[in-house]
Amino acid sequence: MNVSRYISQKIEGSDSGSFTSSVTKIAIISIALGLAVMVVSFAILAGFRNEIQAKIFSFGAHLTVSKYDNNNSLEVEPINGPRLSQDLRHYGQVKSMQPFARKTAIIKTKDEVMGVVLKGIDEVNGPSPMRQNLQTGKFLSFPDTASSEDVMISRKMADKLRLKVGEKALFYFIQNPPRIRQFKVAGIYQTGLDEFDEVYVIGDIRQIRELNAWPDSLVGGYEVVLKDFRQLDPVSENLLGNLAYDLKLDKITDQYAQLFDWLQLLNRNVVIFLILIIFVATFNMVATIFIMILERTNMIGVLKALGATDNQIRRMFFFRGLNLTLKGMLWGNVVGLGFCAIQYFFHPIPLDPENYYMDRVPIFWDFNIILLINLAVFVTSQLAVMIPTYLIARIKPVVAIKFD
Repeated sequence: MNVSRYISQKIEGSDSGSFTSSVTKIAIISIALGLAVMVVSFAILAGFRNEIQAKIFSFGAHLTVSKYDNNNSLEVEPINGPRLSQDLRHYGQVKSMQPFARKTAIIKTKDEVMGVVLKGIDEVNGPSPMRQNLQTGKFLSFPDTASSEDVMISRKMADKLRLKVGEKALFYFIQNPPRIRQFKVAGIYQTGLDEFDEVYVIGDIRQIRELNAWPDSLVGGYEVVLKDFRQLDPVSENLLGNLAYDLKLDKITDQYAQLFDWLQLLNRNVVIFLILIIFVATFNMVATIFIMILERTNMIGVLKALGATDNQIRRMFFFRGLNLTLKGMLWGNVVGLGFCAIQYFFHPIPLDPENYYMDRVPIFWDFNIILLINLAVFVTSQLAVMIPTYLIARIKPVVAIKFD
């Protein structure tokens, strides 16, 4: 029989109604709330990061390969699509690639005028990631015999231009000679990111080829998706060193640096917040064990007089602290994971898309992070338990037995 554990269980049963009982409940609640807040914080942070990255990647992928030039125009010089596509396929880190081309235009309706960028895409290499942003209507059709006259505009554009799904609008292209095309609004998309919603109209890449008099082999560039986004920097360096001298490679983290900087700021704020929570929970655990030792000073003196060693008594309070920690962690996981599940399935907490880029608080289930949080709380709590137990060695049996 483990004597230290046995006595610890007896102490727990005898604490009912005492001051120690109230303090232990506070310690359990502190651990539970701290763990629940950490689980929810990481789930929401990961949800924000994944939602925003998914929206960015649906427009720009991880890497963009295009012709090198000295101006900052959104319109780029054409490159040989089949040759570049063949070169990119040699890299094992490349998951998929999509050709694109861009052309500036002016949309004119009966009452409004708006400058936009027509981004031409195709689905030869698989479905476009833009499909996930479709809000109403349908995605572009890509007929085999001719270029599609369908376009997708953002919700902001549709509201400003007073366009609805199925209606047609004139697009004016400033070139020599000027061109005019009439396109039909097949669908309306929404990302919540002004960098896209206020600028881009999505159309068939063959329309841009016809406007620029390009053969079918020319494209504006390729958007490349990697198998592992965390390998973005080393893969981009390797790829850049093997591209032709007249091609450039743009990383998504450089193109939309302000958004990724915002995500990094969120990461730092959450880390600081979590450190403070762990500190408070640890302090409460230390205070709880101190109070237990002070209230049990007489008992400690008796146990020492009967031959108990300091380590045996120390393990007794260690098991008591372990019990409190496990109870707090159990309730913390129930509350934290329960809140995440309710938000994930029922979305009771909305957000303003104008400020947060999405219409509800996002939740991302990363069970590896949840396990690490639980492990961190467990380890720090047990270390906190050990600190006050060293006071036991200073308690003298003769003095303690007289303690009242």
